[in-house]
This record gives sequence, C-alpha cells and structure tokens, in this order.
Amino acid sequence: MTLRLPVLAFSVATLLAVAAFADAPSVSPRPELRPGSARAVPLAQDPAARPDTNAAVRVAMAASIPGLRVSPVPAPRPSFRVRTARPTPAADATGPERVVLASTASATPAPRPPKRPRGLLAAVFRAPDKPVKYPKTGSVCGDPSIRGQAIPPIPARLRGCGLSNGVRVTSVDGVALSTPANIDCTTAKALKRWVSGSVKPAVGQLGGGVASLKVAAHYSCRTRNNQPGARISEHGRGRAIDISAINLKNGVSMTVLKGWNDRVQGPILKQVHAQACGTFGTVLGPRSDRFHKDHFHFDTARHRGGAYCR
Repeated sequence: MTLRLPVLAFSVATLLAVAAFADAPSVSPRPELRPGSARAVPLAQDPAARPDTNAAVRVAMAASIPGLRVSPVPAPRPSFRVRTARPTPAADATGPERVVLASTASATPAPRPPKRPRGLLAAVFRAPDKPVKYPKTGSVCGDPSIRGQAIPPIPARLRGCGLSNGVRVTSVDGVALSTPANIDCTTAKALKRWVSGSVKPAVGQLGGGVASLKVAAHYSCRTRNNQPGARISEHGRGRAIDISAINLKNGVSMTVLKGWNDRVQGPILKQVHAQACGTFGTVLGPRSDRFHKDHFHFDTARHRGGAYCR
C-alpha cells in the first residue's frame, strides 16, 4: 500500500502535464504594451528592409522609464562585395588574381583639385631665350650680334691717344648701351662675350631680364683716373669701357654704387664682376680703389703677369 501511493501520484501529474501541453497555443501571447509606449512594428520579409528592433526597444524604454538615457544608434556599416581584378597584360598571365574589396555603399567622389592657371609654370620656369638672328647690315667687327657702325679715325689730342680702327657700338647680343660707345673691335668682342656668357645668365629672368647697360665712359683722351702726370688711360686708346649699372626690363637699375652691397643685387654684381676677369685684361670695381666705387672698368690691355683683376 505504501508503494502504490507514490506511483499513483506520479501518474496523475504526468496526465495533467500532457493535457496542458496539448491545450497550449502554438504562439505564446505577447505582453500588452504599457500606456504611452511605442507600438511594435512587424518585421518585413526582406532582411534588408527590416527595421532596427533594438532602436524600437530603446525608444520604448526611454518613454516608459523617466530619466533613462539611451545611447545613440550607430550608423550601419557599408556592405562589401568581393570582386576579382585580372592582371594587366604587362603582368604575369599565370599569376594569381588580386582580391579587391569594393564598397557597395554610394560614396561621393572626391572633388578634383583646381587646374593650375595656364602659363603659370612657364612664367616661373621660363625657357632661355632663343638665339636671335641679326642681319649683317648694321653690324660691326664681323659679328652680327654687335650692332653699330664704323667711325672715321679719331686723332690724338695727347701723345699716346687716338683710335684708328674704331666702331660706335649701340648694342651687343640684344642688350642696348645707354650711350653709343666708341671702342675698337677687340674691346667690342670682349664686351659681347661678357654680356652673353656672364651678365645674361647671372641676371636670368630677374625683372624680366637684362634690357641695357649704362655706359659711364668709353673713348676719352685722358690720363688714368684723370690724375695729372699719370699715364694715358686705356680709354684714350679706345680699349676700355666703364659700366655703372645693369638696367632691367621692368625699369629697375642695378647700379654698382647702391647695388654692390644689396642683398639681392649684390651677389649678381659681384658674380659678373668676377667673371669678367680673363675676358678683359683689366677689371676694376668697388674693391679696387676709391675711383671705382660706382662703376666697373674693363679694358683689353695685356699684362705680363696675366689679367689684372681687383
């Protein structure tokens, strides 16, 4: 009798459980929403169109519980698809294909940088001037780039002066002289070599380039530095020319007096002064003596010890 009671109780409990399971609904009932809460939104069949259920839960919790702070919903990450990029013909045809991740999210293309103004680089990095073909008419000393005319002999006023085969030069290699210079052809050719080989490259496109040279002196029958009792100057023989400034095309004048110690003009003037040595037999400038503080003296005299440059 004692063993039958537990067995009977277990059987009754089993029958009740089976009956309850048979009468249970197929879907568990949803809890009723609290007053003021958001209504549940049915999920769409398309997985891509399903709403963010977590966001709905956050909104419902924020509405039902005062003072509850809900963190913002992070933006959905863009989906990616995998595509293969075949190698270019230059690459190895047997090599493996590259795997590239291409975003399917619509991205706004980056704006293109603005185009540079036309002629900007050409203005900064301007090509050197092309050689100019000068006509033979109007040239002297057998060089078309030395423009001028032959002049009659100049008689000597003092012993040792005079110019027998002189020319009046107005420009050399396209660079005008502020005053036509009466010199011999040896000096004219040396001046042309100095302008084309030193002055033009040193100045470059500064101020638009070299426009002219300011001539301080050319042929003049006098003694050296106009000193009484001194020897006859090379100016009295037509072998010398003095240059006091290099004039630029923008109107700026690089004077020897003011530009020699200038931060921009100084290095250029010192360079052309030094490079004249050898082209001319004598080169004098601001460092030589007090008589040449404001100009360069160039002459084609030949010295036993070579060129004299100060």
